[in-house]
Amino acid sequence: MQIDLKGKTAVVTGGANGIGRACAERFAGAGAEVWIFDLERERPQEAAAAFGAKGHAVDVSDRASLERAFAAAGAPDIVAVNAGTVVFVEFSETRPEDWERTLAVNLSGAFHTLQIASELMKPRGGGSIVLTASTNSYDGEPDLAAYNASKAGLLGLMHTAAGELGPHGIRVNAVCPGLIRTRLTESFFHDTEGIKRYFRQLPLGRGGLPDEVANAVVFLASPLASFITGATLLIDGGQMATKFATWDESWAEFDTDHWRIKPRQPSS
Repeated sequence: MQIDLKGKTAVVTGGANGIGRACAERFAGAGAEVWIFDLERERPQEAAAAFGAKGHAVDVSDRASLERAFAAAGAPDIVAVNAGTVVFVEFSETRPEDWERTLAVNLSGAFHTLQIASELMKPRGGGSIVLTASTNSYDGEPDLAAYNASKAGLLGLMHTAAGELGPHGIRVNAVCPGLIRTRLTESFFHDTEGIKRYFRQLPLGRGGLPDEVANAVVFLASPLASFITGATLLIDGGQMATKFATWDESWAEFDTDHWRIKPRQPSS
């Protein structure tokens, strides 16, 4: 079924790269007028122009910056709350400034975006907001205390907003990606032994791609999901569904960046 977003305005925070960029391109491909909100150093205007969208320099941790950007874009029909940051450091070594910046972007930034956007949507009688949370919303990956806390907080924010904004026709949902191949995670994919161990736990045996997350975001934002709100969609290759490793070298092999079942040997 084709998703048609013609006549809709879609805003994507953190839209210049990675999952956000894929979402922005998918929205544009469905006919929406797309705005990318991202840090000035990410060149959001340039990124947006590459596929006929518009860009605005924004720091989501600065509410005034967000308000200026929404004033330029106008009232949105769709918002993908995707902007995020991460610091890899042991819990005991996490500095207050690392903690505060991570929560300012990932959680407070999402709150400001959601609140501003929903107030603009109310007079229009509805809208759709999709937050990019994480599998880390559920479990505590080492060296990511601030990130884990911020992503767990997003689900609490999403549930509350879905309940309070539903009467205004505004749907609020979240996606929880697992390990997705982006600029941020590229180094992990070059560690063959590391991803071999990591992907052993995943039923699909591989990492994800930004487009695979974007497809889910666009679905949740679209009329095809018109009776879905307050929902969380895992996009993790089955990672959160399993307790023990799926893949075993007695019947499988790791090929470059993914596990696969060994080819059957011809009988003698």
